[in-house]
Amino acid sequence: MPLRSELAELPTPHTDLAHCRQTLSGGSRSFWVASQLLPPTLRNDACGLYAFCREADDLIDEGDDADAALAQLHKRLDGIYGGKAQKRTVDRVLQRIVAQHQLPRTLLEALLEGFAWDASGREYQTLSDVFAYGARVAGVVGVMMAVLMGVRDPKALARAADLGVAMQLTNIARDVGEDARAGRLYLPRKLLKDAGVDAKSFLQSPTFTPGLFTVIERLLLEAETLYRRSESGIALLPVGARPGIYAARLLYAEIGHALLKSGGNSVDQRAYIGMAGKARLVLRTPQWVALDKTGLHEPALPECQYLLDAVHEAQTEQAKELHHNSVFHRIYRRLVWTLDLFAALEARQQAAAAGHSSTLSEGHS
Repeated sequence: MPLRSELAELPTPHTDLAHCRQTLSGGSRSFWVASQLLPPTLRNDACGLYAFCREADDLIDEGDDADAALAQLHKRLDGIYGGKAQKRTVDRVLQRIVAQHQLPRTLLEALLEGFAWDASGREYQTLSDVFAYGARVAGVVGVMMAVLMGVRDPKALARAADLGVAMQLTNIARDVGEDARAGRLYLPRKLLKDAGVDAKSFLQSPTFTPGLFTVIERLLLEAETLYRRSESGIALLPVGARPGIYAARLLYAEIGHALLKSGGNSVDQRAYIGMAGKARLVLRTPQWVALDKTGLHEPALPECQYLLDAVHEAQTEQAKELHHNSVFHRIYRRLVWTLDLFAALEARQQAAAAGHSSTLSEGHS
């Protein structure tokens, strides 16, 4: 009986994944609901990936020593990519995902870097700086999700990064007041200065002004451009994944629309979409069959290009390895065939010699 009990407690891929689902359904309700729109296999991998992301974010954001937390997470990646993730449920799940989908380590390191930027209170001077932050905390998630779907086309990956960055820009615009009261400012400080808003004074006393509105509006206009471009990439995803990703694109873009309709004041209030609005957007989801594909050939955001390069390099290395293995196996098979041939010829010669010797013996007798 004790042995049976111990065996029942041993972790399995099924129980590990169940733990990830439980974690997300309790602490990340919005992601849990959104994941239900994805095909089952992709849903499981997305849950495993997001569980690690959630755990990493909490470890850095809520701990007393962000540098120590970051070092611990990089050590965990060493185990995951070295095939030695044994202690943590989430790490075991991610190890399987990494191996199955050849997920480049650079992508997960980019995410950790974004979390570290948050913890260090990094300042963002230009729009490009904000894009670089968005690339790390959201654009990379879009790229990783595409990789999990089996997508490797650079154009599709660029559009996946666009969608992630657009969502992050929307988040930033929506949470200006909330972030400021927590001592954080993600709006480009140069744009704020040009609009007559002093960043230091704003953080001390967050106040909505016409100047602030112009910066928020600019961010949402940039996001809208990226949302439109992302549609062409959604059209290249597996058919079963398109409705869910398109629904997310519509819902997030609508947050920005609602904010602008309410006057752009995200300091004193938080834009949200009611149930009626969400239902209306969900009813639009079947429109994915006629997605706009005009933005497919637009270049990737420069701040996201290194993410695409990482996927390309991983794919190239995998192809080299497969080629090397196939060449080795061809040479090995030919060598074995040659040795077999020599062995057969030698056996034939020995048989012939034995037969000749027998004939001579009979002749002498």
